[in-house]
Parts: sequence; structure tokens; C-alpha cells
Amino acid sequence: MSKWMGLTILAAGVAMILGCSQQPSGTAAIIEDKTYAVTPASVTVKAGIVTGEVTEMKVTERVEKGSDRVVSPAKLTGTLKLKNTSANETVRLVAGKILYIDAQGQPIKLEDSRTEPVVKFATYGSERLDPGQDATQSLDVEFPAEALKAKKLKEIRLELAYIPSPYREESINFTVSIGAGGAGK
Repeated sequence: MSKWMGLTILAAGVAMILGCSQQPSGTAAIIEDKTYAVTPASVTVKAGIVTGEVTEMKVTERVEKGSDRVVSPAKLTGTLKLKNTSANETVRLVAGKILYIDAQGQPIKLEDSRTEPVVKFATYGSERLDPGQDATQSLDVEFPAEALKAKKLKEIRLELAYIPSPYREESINFTVSIGAGGAGK
């Protein structure tokens, strides 16, 4: 009988653990992307001998549906295409920095916990542009919440740092002759 008593207690313990476990309460919050159009979505850019285009610009933040609580802060995304227009200089792209400018011409600051919006030309080969060559870089940088809420953004400034260096192609001619026989003797 003690055997049956032990099994009954064990079964009751298992039933309590399985039957009384807490079930998740409520439903999980639905997270959605809130996208803001940037007008114009594409612009032409020029910095010295480097020209290009920024396309497909938009600002996206992730929010909780219903409460509009920000889950992931806003980011500016797009595509940056740059071209070296020089006929005789190679360009080494060092870095790019994005500034958000308000109606008074002052930069709009990012929140303290966020990193500066920097464009890194890290892909091998994309940092060097020979004459006439172009490179494409994705943009995915922080965007200030203040610029979204106050709608006070007037312009976006892209500051490029690059190093130009002379690019030369030269020809070298040298005299040769090909003799008959001689090699096999």
C-alpha cells in the first residue's frame, strides 16, 4: 500500500506542477515600423572632385502599436553613390559624417545615448576611387528624435573626408629582337 501511496503523492505533485503552472497573461505587444518620407527622396551631391547621389532616403522607427511607445529609435536609411570625376587623381574615401540642420542653421543634437551618424567606407575596394570610378554605400545612421517630433529639420549635411592623390598612367617602350634558331643549340 505504501507503494500506491508514494505513486499517488508523486502523481499529485506532477499534476500540481503541470496544472498550476502560470500561463502567459495578455497578448504580446505588436511592434511595427513607422516610416517617415524624406522629401526629396533623392538628391545630387558634390564635394570637390567627388560627385554622387543619395537615393531612397527615409526615416524609420519601431513603435509599439496602440501606445506609440518607441521601441527602437529613428534611423535614416538610403543609398549613397559616389563618383570620382577627376581625370588624373585617385580618391581615397576616409569617412562621411551626417549632420541634421534646423531652420536656424544649427545642428540638431542626437540624444546622449546614441552614436554620431558616421558613414564608414569599410568595404574592401569601396574606399578607393580611380578617375571615373564609382562606389555605392548603404546608409543606416541614427536620426534625432527631436527632428521628428518638432518637424524642425530643414536640411541634411553630408561631410566627406577624402584624400586625393595624383593618378598617372605611363607607357614604357623597349627594343627587342627575335632571332632565328639559337635557342635550341
